[in-house]
Amino acid sequence: MSHTTGKRRAQKEQTRQALLDAALVLLEDQSLSSLGLREVTRVAGIAPTAFYRHFPGIPELGVALVDQALDSLHQMIGVTFAAPGGLDERIARSVDLLTRHVQQYPAHVRFIARELHGGVQPVREAIAKQLAQFAHEVRAELARQPESRGWNDDDLLMLARLYVELMVMTTAAILDAPPGTEEQVTAQTRRQMRLVSLGRRHWLD
Repeated sequence: MSHTTGKRRAQKEQTRQALLDAALVLLEDQSLSSLGLREVTRVAGIAPTAFYRHFPGIPELGVALVDQALDSLHQMIGVTFAAPGGLDERIARSVDLLTRHVQQYPAHVRFIARELHGGVQPVREAIAKQLAQFAHEVRAELARQPESRGWNDDDLLMLARLYVELMVMTTAAILDAPPGTEEQVTAQTRRQMRLVSLGRRHWLD
């Protein structure tokens, strides 16, 4: 690759990221379905026609935001579930992971929470696909644990989906918690995860 080609690619990626960042800023106070292309390009500081060099339209930009918001969580969730330790340790690690993610990426979390049932179908489908992937990854980690001995795949996937749904609800609850009450939210989540985990022990009964 020539120096010029590499420079052009870097500039293109910078512009693409500027569009994503601009969209996140605008989505603080509105849904994706009401977002205008010209709004995004104005905040990003580029010409409206340049938008189409990066995305066919606003829905595709939204799908890119979904990937950006959730892709990094896949590896972290696997590591969290696979790490050694007892039930309480695994629960504490999971809740700490969610808390740090909300603190580091509040705009992304708010976007996912709003668009999970929003009016832009490709974005809803992208979120659903990511959450389904999370569930399958969690199922794979659960299957490796001694507590899962004797479980079939369908029941393990059902349990994994419970954990993922709780994860989604928790991130939204942490984001919306009044200042100073975040610990109450995380404490409640730890109790809920413990309840699910204790029930898991007796499922085959």
